[in-house]
Amino acid sequence: MADPMPEIKSIGIRNLARSALGWPARMLFPPVCAGCRRHVSQPGVLCGACWPKLRLLERPWCPVMGTPFTHHMGEGFLSAEAIADPPPFERARAAVAYSGVARQMVQGLKYQDRTDLAPWMARWMVRAGADLIAEADVVVPVPLHWRRFFRRRFNQSAELARAVCELSGLSFAPSAMRRVKLTRQHVGLERQEREENVRAAFRVPAEAEIEIAGRRVLLIDDVYTTGATVRAATKALKRGGASAVDVLTFARVLPGDFRADESATI
Repeated sequence: MADPMPEIKSIGIRNLARSALGWPARMLFPPVCAGCRRHVSQPGVLCGACWPKLRLLERPWCPVMGTPFTHHMGEGFLSAEAIADPPPFERARAAVAYSGVARQMVQGLKYQDRTDLAPWMARWMVRAGADLIAEADVVVPVPLHWRRFFRRRFNQSAELARAVCELSGLSFAPSAMRRVKLTRQHVGLERQEREENVRAAFRVPAEAEIEIAGRRVLLIDDVYTTGATVRAATKALKRGGASAVDVLTFARVLPGDFRADESATI
Protein backbone atom coordinates (compact mmCIF):
# COMPACT_ATOMS: atom_id res chain seq x y z
CA MET A 1 0.00 0.00 0.00
CA ALA A 2 1.36 3.45 -0.94
CA ASP A 3 2.35 5.75 1.86
CA PRO A 4 -0.36 8.48 2.04
CA MET A 5 1.80 10.90 4.03
CA PRO A 6 3.48 12.67 1.06
CA GLU A 7 0.04 13.49 -0.43
CA ILE A 8 -1.31 14.63 2.94
CA LYS A 9 1.73 16.85 3.46
CA SER A 10 1.32 18.28 -0.07
CA ILE A 11 -2.32 19.16 0.59
CA GLY A 12 -1.35 20.75 3.89
CA ILE A 13 1.35 22.86 2.21
CA ARG A 14 -1.09 24.03 -0.51
CA ASN A 15 -3.70 25.01 2.10
CA LEU A 16 -1.06 26.86 4.12
CA ALA A 17 0.11 28.68 0.98
CA ARG A 18 -3.43 29.78 0.11
CA SER A 19 -3.93 30.99 3.65
CA ALA A 20 -0.64 32.90 3.57
CA LEU A 21 -1.59 34.59 0.29
CA GLY A 22 -4.72 35.91 1.98
CA TRP A 23 -2.87 37.49 4.90
CA PRO A 24 -1.89 40.74 3.11
CA ALA A 25 -5.49 41.32 1.95
CA ARG A 26 -6.84 40.68 5.45
CA MET A 27 -4.28 43.09 6.92
CA LEU A 28 -5.09 45.85 4.40
CA PHE A 29 -8.85 45.17 4.32
CA PRO A 30 -9.79 43.39 7.55
CA PRO A 31 -13.21 41.69 7.44
CA VAL A 32 -15.99 43.65 9.08
CA CYS A 33 -19.43 42.75 10.41
CA ALA A 34 -22.06 42.78 7.67
CA GLY A 35 -24.31 44.79 9.97
CA CYS A 36 -22.30 47.32 11.98
CA ARG A 37 -18.81 47.05 10.38
CA ARG A 38 -16.99 46.02 13.54
CA HIS A 39 -13.97 43.82 12.85
CA VAL A 40 -14.82 40.11 12.70
CA SER A 41 -12.89 36.89 12.07
CA GLN A 42 -14.01 36.33 8.47
CA PRO A 43 -15.93 38.18 5.73
CA GLY A 44 -19.71 37.98 5.60
CA VAL A 45 -20.37 37.14 9.24
CA LEU A 46 -22.17 39.14 11.91
CA CYS A 47 -20.59 40.16 15.18
CA GLY A 48 -21.92 38.93 18.53
CA ALA A 49 -23.90 42.15 19.00
CA CYS A 50 -25.63 42.05 15.59
CA TRP A 51 -26.42 38.34 15.29
CA PRO A 52 -29.21 38.37 17.94
CA LYS A 53 -30.82 41.27 16.07
CA LEU A 54 -31.30 39.19 12.91
CA ARG A 55 -34.59 37.29 12.71
CA LEU A 56 -34.37 34.39 10.28
CA LEU A 57 -37.72 33.34 8.83
CA GLU A 58 -38.23 29.64 9.50
CA ARG A 59 -40.88 26.98 9.00
CA PRO A 60 -43.72 26.57 9.73
CA TRP A 61 -44.82 29.20 7.24
CA CYS A 62 -47.62 29.86 4.75
CA PRO A 63 -46.85 27.72 1.69
CA VAL A 64 -47.86 30.59 -0.61
CA MET A 65 -46.69 33.77 1.11
CA GLY A 66 -43.84 32.37 3.18
CA THR A 67 -44.94 34.31 6.26
CA PRO A 68 -44.16 32.38 9.46
CA PHE A 69 -46.78 30.81 11.69
CA THR A 70 -46.35 30.67 15.46
CA HIS A 71 -46.95 26.91 15.33
CA HIS A 72 -47.67 24.21 12.76
CA MET A 73 -51.18 24.71 11.36
CA GLY A 74 -51.45 21.54 9.29
CA GLU A 75 -50.42 20.63 5.76
CA GLY A 76 -51.54 23.17 3.14
CA PHE A 77 -52.91 25.66 5.68
CA LEU A 78 -52.85 29.16 4.15
CA SER A 79 -52.39 32.52 5.84
CA ALA A 80 -55.23 35.04 5.91
CA GLU A 81 -53.19 37.19 3.51
CA ALA A 82 -53.00 34.42 0.90
CA ILE A 83 -56.73 33.70 1.15
CA ALA A 84 -57.98 37.30 1.16
CA ASP A 85 -55.72 38.54 -1.66
CA PRO A 86 -54.30 35.64 -3.70
CA PRO A 87 -51.09 36.76 -5.44
CA PRO A 88 -50.33 36.31 -9.15
CA PHE A 89 -47.10 34.49 -8.25
CA GLU A 90 -47.07 30.90 -7.03
CA ARG A 91 -44.90 31.21 -3.90
CA ALA A 92 -42.90 33.84 -2.03
CA ARG A 93 -40.01 33.30 0.37
CA ALA A 94 -37.73 35.65 2.29
CA ALA A 95 -34.64 34.94 4.35
CA VAL A 96 -35.12 37.42 7.21
CA ALA A 97 -37.59 39.83 8.74
CA TYR A 98 -37.02 43.43 7.67
CA SER A 99 -35.93 44.86 11.01
CA GLY A 100 -32.80 45.60 12.99
CA VAL A 101 -29.59 44.53 11.29
CA ALA A 102 -31.44 43.23 8.21
CA ARG A 103 -32.72 46.75 7.54
CA GLN A 104 -29.17 48.09 7.92
CA MET A 105 -27.85 45.53 5.42
CA VAL A 106 -30.55 46.32 2.84
CA GLN A 107 -29.98 50.05 3.16
CA GLY A 108 -26.20 49.56 3.06
CA LEU A 109 -26.50 47.61 -0.20
CA LYS A 110 -29.00 49.97 -1.77
CA TYR A 111 -27.88 53.42 -0.66
CA GLN A 112 -24.25 53.05 0.46
CA ASP A 113 -22.83 51.02 -2.46
CA ARG A 114 -22.18 48.03 -0.16
CA THR A 115 -22.28 45.54 -3.04
CA ASP A 116 -19.89 43.39 -1.02
CA LEU A 117 -22.90 42.41 1.10
CA ALA A 118 -24.79 40.82 -1.79
CA PRO A 119 -22.99 37.42 -1.77
CA TRP A 120 -23.55 37.00 1.96
CA MET A 121 -27.19 38.08 1.79
CA ALA A 122 -27.66 35.64 -1.11
CA ARG A 123 -26.44 32.73 1.03
CA TRP A 124 -29.34 33.27 3.42
CA MET A 125 -31.71 33.66 0.47
CA VAL A 126 -30.60 30.33 -1.02
CA ARG A 127 -31.23 28.67 2.32
CA ALA A 128 -34.73 30.14 2.65
CA GLY A 129 -35.68 29.56 -0.99
CA ALA A 130 -34.28 26.06 -1.45
CA ASP A 131 -37.65 24.64 -2.58
CA LEU A 132 -38.13 27.49 -5.09
CA ILE A 133 -34.60 27.16 -6.46
CA ALA A 134 -35.02 23.41 -6.92
CA GLU A 135 -37.89 23.99 -9.38
CA ALA A 136 -36.72 27.21 -11.08
CA ASP A 137 -35.52 27.38 -14.69
CA VAL A 138 -34.23 30.95 -14.79
CA VAL A 139 -33.58 33.85 -12.40
CA VAL A 140 -34.80 37.38 -13.19
CA PRO A 141 -34.15 40.43 -10.97
CA VAL A 142 -36.66 43.24 -10.49
CA PRO A 143 -35.20 45.91 -12.81
CA LEU A 144 -34.54 49.58 -12.17
CA HIS A 145 -35.62 52.26 -14.61
CA TRP A 146 -32.63 53.27 -16.73
CA ARG A 147 -32.55 56.79 -15.26
CA ARG A 148 -32.37 55.50 -11.71
CA PHE A 149 -29.81 52.89 -12.75
CA PHE A 150 -27.69 55.64 -14.30
CA ARG A 151 -27.71 57.59 -11.01
CA ARG A 152 -27.11 54.58 -8.75
CA ARG A 153 -24.74 52.74 -11.15
CA PHE A 154 -26.01 49.31 -10.08
CA ASN A 155 -29.23 47.44 -9.37
CA GLN A 156 -29.28 45.92 -5.88
CA SER A 157 -31.78 43.24 -6.96
CA ALA A 158 -29.53 42.21 -9.85
CA GLU A 159 -26.54 41.97 -7.49
CA LEU A 160 -28.51 39.60 -5.25
CA ALA A 161 -29.82 37.62 -8.24
CA ARG A 162 -26.33 37.21 -9.70
CA ALA A 163 -25.05 35.91 -6.36
CA VAL A 164 -27.99 33.50 -6.04
CA CYS A 165 -27.18 32.13 -9.50
CA GLU A 166 -23.52 31.68 -8.63
CA LEU A 167 -24.49 29.70 -5.54
CA SER A 168 -27.26 27.65 -7.17
CA GLY A 169 -26.07 27.19 -10.75
CA LEU A 170 -29.31 28.62 -12.18
CA SER A 171 -29.40 30.66 -15.40
CA PHE A 172 -29.26 34.45 -14.88
CA ALA A 173 -31.43 36.63 -17.18
CA PRO A 174 -30.89 40.26 -16.07
CA SER A 175 -32.35 41.73 -19.28
CA ALA A 176 -35.46 39.58 -19.49
CA MET A 177 -37.64 42.36 -18.08
CA ARG A 178 -37.50 46.14 -18.29
CA ARG A 179 -38.87 48.89 -16.10
CA VAL A 180 -40.59 51.11 -18.66
CA LYS A 181 -42.17 53.54 -16.20
CA LEU A 182 -40.16 55.84 -13.93
CA THR A 183 -42.00 55.22 -10.66
CA ARG A 184 -41.97 57.34 -7.53
CA GLN A 185 -40.07 56.29 -4.45
CA HIS A 186 -42.29 54.00 -2.39
CA VAL A 187 -41.27 55.56 0.91
CA GLY A 188 -44.30 57.44 2.26
CA LEU A 189 -46.83 55.71 -0.02
CA GLU A 190 -49.71 53.65 1.33
CA ARG A 191 -50.48 50.18 -0.07
CA GLN A 192 -52.98 51.30 -2.71
CA GLU A 193 -50.69 54.14 -3.82
CA ARG A 194 -47.82 51.67 -4.24
CA GLU A 195 -49.96 49.41 -6.39
CA GLU A 196 -50.99 52.31 -8.62
CA ASN A 197 -47.39 53.53 -8.76
CA VAL A 198 -46.08 50.29 -10.30
CA ARG A 199 -49.09 49.49 -12.49
CA ALA A 200 -47.81 48.72 -16.01
CA ALA A 201 -44.29 49.61 -14.89
CA PHE A 202 -42.68 46.43 -16.27
CA ARG A 203 -42.50 44.79 -19.66
CA VAL A 204 -40.77 41.78 -21.20
CA PRO A 205 -39.26 42.97 -24.50
CA ALA A 206 -40.07 40.81 -27.51
CA GLU A 207 -36.44 39.82 -27.99
CA ALA A 208 -36.26 38.54 -24.39
CA GLU A 209 -39.38 36.37 -24.49
CA ILE A 210 -37.30 33.37 -25.58
CA GLU A 211 -35.49 33.51 -22.21
CA ILE A 212 -38.67 33.01 -20.18
CA ALA A 213 -41.31 31.52 -22.48
CA GLY A 214 -42.68 28.32 -20.96
CA ARG A 215 -40.19 28.48 -18.10
CA ARG A 216 -40.56 28.76 -14.33
CA VAL A 217 -39.06 32.10 -13.29
CA LEU A 218 -37.51 32.91 -9.92
CA LEU A 219 -38.02 36.65 -9.41
CA ILE A 220 -35.48 38.31 -7.08
CA ASP A 221 -35.84 41.53 -5.09
CA ASP A 222 -34.23 42.90 -1.94
CA VAL A 223 -37.33 43.53 0.20
CA TYR A 224 -40.94 42.35 0.06
CA THR A 225 -42.99 45.13 1.64
CA THR A 226 -46.61 45.18 0.46
CA GLY A 227 -45.89 43.01 -2.57
CA ALA A 228 -46.93 45.71 -5.06
CA THR A 229 -43.64 45.62 -6.97
CA VAL A 230 -43.31 41.86 -7.31
CA ARG A 231 -47.01 41.48 -8.17
CA ALA A 232 -46.65 43.95 -11.05
CA ALA A 233 -43.41 42.29 -12.18
CA THR A 234 -45.01 38.82 -12.01
CA LYS A 235 -47.89 39.92 -14.23
CA ALA A 236 -45.40 41.27 -16.79
CA LEU A 237 -43.42 38.01 -16.77
CA LYS A 238 -46.57 35.96 -17.30
CA ARG A 239 -47.65 38.22 -20.16
CA GLY A 240 -44.21 37.55 -21.59
CA GLY A 241 -44.83 33.80 -21.54
CA ALA A 242 -43.48 32.58 -18.18
CA SER A 243 -45.27 29.40 -17.12
CA ALA A 244 -44.99 30.26 -13.41
CA VAL A 245 -43.27 32.79 -11.16
CA ASP A 246 -41.89 32.39 -7.64
CA VAL A 247 -40.53 35.29 -5.60
CA LEU A 248 -37.42 35.26 -3.43
CA THR A 249 -36.29 38.28 -1.42
CA PHE A 250 -33.65 38.87 1.21
CA ALA A 251 -36.03 40.53 3.68
CA ARG A 252 -39.76 40.66 4.30
CA VAL A 253 -41.91 43.23 6.10
CA LEU A 254 -44.20 40.94 8.05
CA PRO A 255 -47.97 41.54 8.07
CA GLY A 256 -48.77 44.11 10.74
CA ASP A 257 -45.29 45.68 10.57
CA PHE A 258 -45.84 47.82 7.45
CA ARG A 259 -45.33 51.56 7.82
CA ALA A 260 -45.74 53.88 4.84
CA ASP A 261 -42.67 55.89 5.86
CA GLU A 262 -40.44 52.77 5.84
CA SER A 263 -37.55 52.55 3.37
CA ALA A 264 -38.49 49.87 0.87
CA THR A 265 -38.05 48.74 -2.69
CA ILE A 266 -38.57 51.27 -5.45
